[in-house]
Amino acid sequence: MAPSLSLVMVFSLVAFSPLCFGNYLSPNYYDHSCPKALEIVQSVVAKAVARETRMAASLLRLHFHDCFVKGCDASLLLDNSSTIISEKGSNPNRNSARGFEVIDEIKSKLEKACPQTVSCADVLALAARDSTVLAGGPSWVVPLGRRDSKGASLSGSNNGIPAPNNTLPTIITKFKRVGLDIVDVVALSGSHTIGFSRCTSFRQRLYNQSGNGQPDSTLDATYAARLRSGCPRSGGDQNLFPLDLLTPAKFDNYYYKNIIGAKGLLSSDQILFTRSQNTMALVKQYAENMHLFFDQFAKSMVKMGNISPLTGYKGEIRKNCRRIN
Repeated sequence: MAPSLSLVMVFSLVAFSPLCFGNYLSPNYYDHSCPKALEIVQSVVAKAVARETRMAASLLRLHFHDCFVKGCDASLLLDNSSTIISEKGSNPNRNSARGFEVIDEIKSKLEKACPQTVSCADVLALAARDSTVLAGGPSWVVPLGRRDSKGASLSGSNNGIPAPNNTLPTIITKFKRVGLDIVDVVALSGSHTIGFSRCTSFRQRLYNQSGNGQPDSTLDATYAARLRSGCPRSGGDQNLFPLDLLTPAKFDNYYYKNIIGAKGLLSSDQILFTRSQNTMALVKQYAENMHLFFDQFAKSMVKMGNISPLTGYKGEIRKNCRRIN
């Protein structure tokens, strides 16, 4: 006998319910379990960015550095413990990853409102979006329902995150490894329209780009001289320089205009224009059309946020983002 329509509907709801199998993310995930979750995240991020404009870039970067290691699972937020070697000590994060106290504050407020409901991984994804918007960039709907990992990967952080001195093929390979393509490479690199970088991340461009004691020939000479004044051959490793020298606090498309003018700060920025016809064409498009850049950045951020999330019964919802339950 054929099942009744009501039974078919019940089976359909069960098959696609995130609470049952949780194998996909949904923007409405917390609508009933924690209706004020998004408001709480946005409120704390807004206060943090008002205190320090640079925090917007720092929170955006945390989401990147989390997703490129084992997926978007908040593994980056775990501190060292008897069973965990923290990703915070990796080369890409040591002395540069920041904003952890802001995440702590968000999580503390969420725990008071809805105990053990909103994951640290989702907090990172929401904070990245809110930071972008507060800096003048695009908004997007954030799919939610990620859970938190019970471990970290120091080697994954050291090897998986694109580095400032990587070649373009290496960067493209690291993106491809997590399901992102060349369009995502160029669009997501546009996050460097805000924030700062340390002298140690680009010093080789100023003094010894190819191992022959010569500066990078693709770097504007006047700009290079300006950088050398604050980034000496030795010392000053932590000295900070804006990634976008014209509008470092505003999320816009000047990052791409700078690259075309040979004023990309990092080698990984400039090679988008000098090492590939495909990436060069995208740089030109985004430099000419900010709306196009904003649209693609939003799409690429959603795509990045979908890298290997833990859902259903995998992982956990941490009470404290710095340690497993």
